[in-house]
Amino acid sequence: MKRFFNVAGPCVAGKHYMLSPAARCMEVFSLIEQESFFVIHAARQTGKTTMLISLTQELEAAGQYHAMYVSLESCQGIADPQVGLTQMVYNMRNNLEYHPSLSKYPFLLPDDNPSENYAGILKKCLTRLASALDRPLVVFFDEVDCLANGTLISFLRQLRDGYVNRAMAPFVHSLALVGMRDVRDYKAKVRSDRETLGSASPFNIKTKSLILRNFTRDEVANLYAQHTEATGQGFPEEVVDRVFEQTQGQPWLVNAIAREMVMEIAANDPTIPLTLSMTEDAVQNIILRRETHIDSLLERLKEPRVRHCIEPMLLGEDEKVDPTSDDVSYVLDMGLCRLVQGRLVPGNPIYAEVIGRTLSWRSQFYMEEARMPFTLQRFGTVEGGLDMNAMMSAFQQFWRENSGAWADMYDYKEAAPHLILMAFLQRVVNGGGRIVREFATGSKRMDLIVELNVFRYPVEIKLWRGPKTIKEGLEQLSGYLGTLGLKEGWLVIFDRRPDVSWDEKIYVREETDDTGRILYVIGM
Repeated sequence: MKRFFNVAGPCVAGKHYMLSPAARCMEVFSLIEQESFFVIHAARQTGKTTMLISLTQELEAAGQYHAMYVSLESCQGIADPQVGLTQMVYNMRNNLEYHPSLSKYPFLLPDDNPSENYAGILKKCLTRLASALDRPLVVFFDEVDCLANGTLISFLRQLRDGYVNRAMAPFVHSLALVGMRDVRDYKAKVRSDRETLGSASPFNIKTKSLILRNFTRDEVANLYAQHTEATGQGFPEEVVDRVFEQTQGQPWLVNAIAREMVMEIAANDPTIPLTLSMTEDAVQNIILRRETHIDSLLERLKEPRVRHCIEPMLLGEDEKVDPTSDDVSYVLDMGLCRLVQGRLVPGNPIYAEVIGRTLSWRSQFYMEEARMPFTLQRFGTVEGGLDMNAMMSAFQQFWRENSGAWADMYDYKEAAPHLILMAFLQRVVNGGGRIVREFATGSKRMDLIVELNVFRYPVEIKLWRGPKTIKEGLEQLSGYLGTLGLKEGWLVIFDRRPDVSWDEKIYVREETDDTGRILYVIGM
């Protein structure tokens, strides 16, 4: 069977193109040697399960340990420990039944009703198994952060009990808890009004928390080289660079872009050269389809603690976000965001794009439903570009008539002007161009580039924060144009002050910087 780029479920050696998962988390082996209990956490679809299955097989093959992988996904949402721990035992029995070297041991798990002895059943099972084996036992518990309430507490306390009493009764040699979040953050899975998991942490025995990192640029190149070696179809250096730039090495995205290029755009024909243009098309296709990976991640945007982090980023006011807060830890653990020089930014440019599209989608939908005349046919020029000043004039009129009602539709109320303008611009260029969004962290602005054919139109968006807003905006826009090598740009100022009349808010000014660049100031 030919190998392919996998985007669904764990990767399997020989079936999928894949990198050594252990190489991204090398400390695992030394922690196992030290008989440690530890945590591995990473964002969704970064290869956690692939790594655990690979580690289990590798440890078994080496002959020094017995290793067992146990998924707790079927226990999700089971708050009652009597039910939750019983389900865990059945999961373990099932795993042992089909385990290549442990299948002869299922009888060692208690045959009595686990639900009647749930408070100690997990410890009892693991103790019996460990005492019967000819090698030390290593256990990987996956999807631990899906456990909740009493099930989570009982699970952690039984593991701790077994660990601290290992000198008196056999128990697991080394154990890993694996999920999207660190144990310190599991308190949200217990009770919302509690700050801890209890007076004594039930898993304060962990030696270390490890993070499964994203791919490096070289690892992306090595992954893609496997396809080249197998088929002769190469990924040029500029393609690898662009993929890494757009994904920041997020494993699912790296695989998804390659799969889209190879199987869809190139129609699985290895004689068709892969190009940078195909890379751009693949990224846009993935964004527009809102694949499950992206869709599930963006569902989180509705959560207040996510909004507390994302909205300041949209406004360029990320200094309002405490990087040590639980909210920031949450968006970092999900991979939705990352910290760059202490500032919160989207996890990668693809996530930045889909965040903007998702949050502004409602306005775009209503514009389409109402058949508002914000179309490429209306604002397009004969040269194939856009009449940006006419577009801005049309949006000024729309904003004056509709801003109150439309802004009220948003949970992200302070960022609503930005989102509605993005929806307007997106509707105009749909099918012919695109909007590139840049989160200008710490600058109290958002930068956009409207692209159509060979034309690029920079737009900078700011909220009125006092008389210095326009001066700062002009300086920032001038610098932005210099970076892009363009001669014209648009600075949009949204003035939300209720005591200022619309006649004062609505204006257009043309400025020129020291180099002769034209800067249009659009008041709203």
